[in-house]
Amino acid sequence: MKVLVFGSNGLVGNSIKRIFDKQSHYTEVFFSTRKDTNLFNYEETSNTISKFRPNVIINAAAKVGGIYANNTERSNFLIENIKINTNILEACIPDNKIKIINLGSSCIYPLNAKNPISENSFMTGKLEPTNSPYAMAKLTAIELGNSLRLEHGHKVINLMPTNLYGPNDNFSKESSHVIPGLIRRMNDAKLNLDKQFSIWGSGRPLREFLFVDDLALAIDYILKEDIDENLINIGSGEEISILDLAKKIKNVVQYDGDLIFDSSKPDGNPRKLLDSSLISSYGWKPNTKLDDGLEISFKWFVTKFNL
Repeated sequence: MKVLVFGSNGLVGNSIKRIFDKQSHYTEVFFSTRKDTNLFNYEETSNTISKFRPNVIINAAAKVGGIYANNTERSNFLIENIKINTNILEACIPDNKIKIINLGSSCIYPLNAKNPISENSFMTGKLEPTNSPYAMAKLTAIELGNSLRLEHGHKVINLMPTNLYGPNDNFSKESSHVIPGLIRRMNDAKLNLDKQFSIWGSGRPLREFLFVDDLALAIDYILKEDIDENLINIGSGEEISILDLAKKIKNVVQYDGDLIFDSSKPDGNPRKLLDSSLISSYGWKPNTKLDDGLEISFKWFVTKFNL
């Protein structure tokens, strides 16, 4: 198998590199980055694919961020993700022997979808408004992938992971997802000796989290077992409130102050748990518990930023 990975410098891309480097069944893996390919440019994207001639393309490239970034950079999230996805998928049209692993997000599912959310909930209702532009870009990629499958005969497997976290995540205070954002800001609060730590929302929403290496292992498993499904959820099967998550992170970071929740800020979706029974039926299951994943993530963060 010759594998081409787009988005290799991101959270998922780095994880795929860690996992795939340990496997012997890949003859060659090219980890593409912005340095060799501008995915906003169709010609560059097409040239990279034509030059490498992969059997498999993994599209892990995306503009990503947390609730604040999604809600304040709405145009960029929609435009940039549509460009990335359409350029990669369109460039694959001439060669229908390429298997495409297209990474989406659990935010593609409707706001009021029944939990646990199954693949059958796809396109059945209104999106959660704070990240609907990002979700629309991912939905467009799924629809284009489905069109390639029906019209040109490609194998396009759309993976919908739950909330990911782990080493190489974005630990920005403003644009990160909930786990790296809380780790970064709570560690800052500890260093500043702050007596209180404020968190957006009520703390009541329930979320599911998946350690990023478990997603990479799921991709490896899907390729090894030659699984061919149009849409597959990838989740941990466990959910936790934002309040309880914050308490776990407080313990990992060893922050001594009080947690304060700002109910004037949006909660987002009140509950989001994926139904991962389809991938489970093929024999895959996650390996990393949340407590262990948080410890690994915090240690990476401290080492990365010399704290």
